[in-house]
Amino acid sequence: MHTISDNLRLDKRRALPDEIAFLRAKYPAPQWATHGNYGELAAFWLQVHDALREEGRALGQATEDFREGRTDMAAFQRVFAVRLRGYLQHLEGHHRIEDAHYFPRFRRLDERLVYGFDLLENDHEIIHGQLLAVVESAQAFMQDLARGGDAMRYGADAYAERAGRLLALLEQHLADEEEIVIPTILEHSERPFR
Repeated sequence: MHTISDNLRLDKRRALPDEIAFLRAKYPAPQWATHGNYGELAAFWLQVHDALREEGRALGQATEDFREGRTDMAAFQRVFAVRLRGYLQHLEGHHRIEDAHYFPRFRRLDERLVYGFDLLENDHEIIHGQLLAVVESAQAFMQDLARGGDAMRYGADAYAERAGRLLALLEQHLADEEEIVIPTILEHSERPFR
């Protein structure tokens, strides 16, 4: 795996340069679904990404509703841990499948893709680190809920900050991954992945 330059790390970049997303101009996102090589895998990939985005935003909204008093503590506690656990398991499972199954196949299609997929795997490591921080923060928040008062408010704030950071990194990663993966599928078809 290549060493990722500091300015391209997930926590530093705002977009992929053209030399990494080199098929992006040839296959712009608005035309993906109408391309002849757009099939079940590409559609599924985007559906999974959309689900991860939605799950993350829904957790953020649930936390915000609790912090703003729109949801009471009992209702929040009934769903929060279960939803968070499901979301984080979905995210980790998706990344494991990509790293073990799909990314090696993409790398073999074109040597120019190798650095981009190394970058995406590096993103997964950064996201995993943030995920662990969110779990730790969520556990502390659950303890703070039991204490109530200021502890509960500070715990909610700390958790929301950590979870917001994870979601921001994930949003960037998913967008960048789509700009590499979907144009590559359109270029080479879905046959190499069957």
